[in-house]
Amino acid sequence: MSTVDDERWLVVDGRRWRRTDPSLPDDVRDALTSHLGRARSAVGVAKRRGDDDAVAAARRRVGLAKHGLGERGPRWWDRPEPERLAAARTALDELDTLAPPDV
Repeated sequence: MSTVDDERWLVVDGRRWRRTDPSLPDDVRDALTSHLGRARSAVGVAKRRGDDDAVAAARRRVGLAKHGLGERGPRWWDRPEPERLAAARTALDELDTLAPPDV
């Protein structure tokens, strides 16, 4: 892979994953990453309970966090930085409403 590719992709066990948008401010990236971890955990809990509605809600939160981080949706390197930051903040606001962070 080229240097540019190395900045955009992470390869694990031969599978390519999109990296987090490096332009996100630390506080935004950290908050979205926290939401992502909590949502992934919620998926597992809901699956073990057999609660399909909770699984769907938690997966929605995973998707929002991944979109906010730039790991899903339009490729972050193809979008202007202000647009990417606005999308990340919108995702974070929605996540904070759906699952307020522990204070």
